[in-house]
Amino acid sequence: MVEMNSSDKNLGNLPPGRPLQTDFNDGRDYPRLGNFSFRRGTLTDNQEALWEENWPRLGKVLTDEQIDLPEWFGREADTIVEIGSGTGTSTAAMAPLEKDTNIVAVELYRPGLAKLLGSVVRGEIENIRMIRGDGVEVLQRMFAPEALAGVRIFFPDPWPKARHHKRRIVQSGTLHLIASRLRPGGILHIATDHADYAEWIDELVEVEPQLEYLGWPADVPMLTDRQVITKFEGKGLDKEHTIREYLWRKR
Repeated sequence: MVEMNSSDKNLGNLPPGRPLQTDFNDGRDYPRLGNFSFRRGTLTDNQEALWEENWPRLGKVLTDEQIDLPEWFGREADTIVEIGSGTGTSTAAMAPLEKDTNIVAVELYRPGLAKLLGSVVRGEIENIRMIRGDGVEVLQRMFAPEALAGVRIFFPDPWPKARHHKRRIVQSGTLHLIASRLRPGGILHIATDHADYAEWIDELVEVEPQLEYLGWPADVPMLTDRQVITKFEGKGLDKEHTIREYLWRKR
């Protein structure tokens, strides 16, 4: 049994109270998560031990403090942010092929981050860091304009019910925010296997003037092969879902 004091148990926890939510007020649409419960899950004793030992070095929680990327990674390098990294299966598979690139995985679900952290530690993957928080707020509050070489959003929650479409991460405002954080020539890569969500994205491919839509496939200076089929991707393929991929370049 892992013995932890109260401060250890709070490592990586989101602050109590209403989550940070920016009022952009610019006429664009942004995800509105509202008040709903995120999945809860416990960590195994081994995961808790790895978390306690490694989260202070590898992880951050959403704050208003902009990240000093060279200090965090210990080097100057291109940085890619993955929004909604889940359990990090593809993150951990891709990162060793991108050793010269800093990878930041953003996820709300602590057990998912714990699985990725375990993969990072066991695989001795040096170029992954993690942030626990809502992806839109993390981009808005923790990354400087034009700080990123790429952004990835793989298989985001489709929120299939019409009344929940406002919660979808891909919105006109999100695309504008991502464009502001990408440097010129930076790449946005989105993938979904949900047909209705693909139709939703199809309507937005030209909505952000700072982003040049490249279609799929396209020759871009960023790894686009996820290397593995994740559990959720596999479930979609079992149901004969078609995977749709989208690429944009910052003008």
